[in-house]
Amino acid sequence: MRLYDLILSNKNLVYVDALTDTSYGVNEFHQSITIDDRKAIVFLYTDNMIGSVEVFLNFLQSRFTVTLLSPQLDIQFKLELEEAYQPYYIYDPSRAAVDGFEVYEASSRIQLFKNLSEPDYPVHEEIKLLLSTSGTTGSPKFVKLSDENLVQNACSILDFLPIQPTDVTPLNVPVIFVYGLSIFTSNCIAGGKMICTNRDILQKEFWTDFDKYECTSIGGVPYVYEMLNRIGFFKKEYPSLRYMTQTGGILNHTLVQVLAEHGLRQQTQFFVMYGQTEAAGRMAYLPPKDLFTKNTSIGIPIKNGSFEIDPDSNELIYLGPNIFGGYAKKLEDLATFQRSERLQTGDVGRKDEDGYYYIIGRIKRIVKLFGTRMNLDEVELILKNALGGETFVCMGIEDKSILVLHLNEELAPERVKQVLKEKLNLHPSMVKVKFVASVPLTPNGKIDYRTAIQLMD
Repeated sequence: MRLYDLILSNKNLVYVDALTDTSYGVNEFHQSITIDDRKAIVFLYTDNMIGSVEVFLNFLQSRFTVTLLSPQLDIQFKLELEEAYQPYYIYDPSRAAVDGFEVYEASSRIQLFKNLSEPDYPVHEEIKLLLSTSGTTGSPKFVKLSDENLVQNACSILDFLPIQPTDVTPLNVPVIFVYGLSIFTSNCIAGGKMICTNRDILQKEFWTDFDKYECTSIGGVPYVYEMLNRIGFFKKEYPSLRYMTQTGGILNHTLVQVLAEHGLRQQTQFFVMYGQTEAAGRMAYLPPKDLFTKNTSIGIPIKNGSFEIDPDSNELIYLGPNIFGGYAKKLEDLATFQRSERLQTGDVGRKDEDGYYYIIGRIKRIVKLFGTRMNLDEVELILKNALGGETFVCMGIEDKSILVLHLNEELAPERVKQVLKEKLNLHPSMVKVKFVASVPLTPNGKIDYRTAIQLMD
């Protein structure tokens, strides 16, 4: 069954506009806009508001291949992508006009832009979704995902997450990213209310809505949970909260302890998950019962998935039915869909005696200091564990030294250098430490290392 058919069959499903407190049943968005019937590309510059959700659902049920893009993309990036891929329709409420496109009133609520040339080029029948892995850089490289990829991913999540028909799920993770998309699809299939909002989980207004609608779950990357811990979130009570999910990196020991204790005290469950866009979302999860004993593990493979570790590079290899059909770097790449049986994750991994997997770091996050290979993700985790769960951002400087950014103004640089000397035998002269008021993030909440390195001066 198609992803859209699974969503439409959920009769409990309601979408709530958090700005107006208006609710829409899933049937109200069924063919609620008028679009042509053909196989072509559409560009949807979508946020998590009700209009974007309605447009996405309408194109999801159509023959079109949907490209989800950030509304915050630089206008020049938008124009370059549109020139390269010639979308048939564009949804972008931020623009009043698009050169080469006519304004098209798809419904009383929704305005699209329709390509005046009505482009006709081959698009493989299996390509349902195009997702970027680059966030806001405007890269023309997309991951090609099929409807089957999306269904397999959503169903694997439903196999381990305790989603219920009475759940109220806030869309606090952008749907343009595969983590947010997987929250959306799995809860659309089996959940209840979806709170459509652009409010950030660290904003007061988000928690006002959270209480108002009695939301049952939240999702976030490690940095989000580190910030929630700093503001005392885990000391408060949210009676409606049943479970939390996390992906995008490794949690430090201190934070894991806080989360585990919060779970025992408030009867909530915390699910660590691991995934990539190329796998349509999830590849592994850590059962909440293992949070104390396996607290830095990504857990076990999802249903129908499995892992291997490359004996030469220690790279983690994933096998499963949710693996993508290749990359699109130009228009001509849309004519093919070639799903691989194996996905090279780019992560260095290991497996323990109980069959649980661990990510040691990214292959590309390796520096070589005076001939010694060092994993920067591992360095960050060592500092977090040794210094009370603080946020640390580590980067290599020309393979000569390590830059450590932190957010604690009272933390002495010597303390950081001492930890790295004791744990890794790093000479203090090889470590540069700097306090910053905040660290740059990508739109999906992960550390933006490319921008962070500019804080060195």
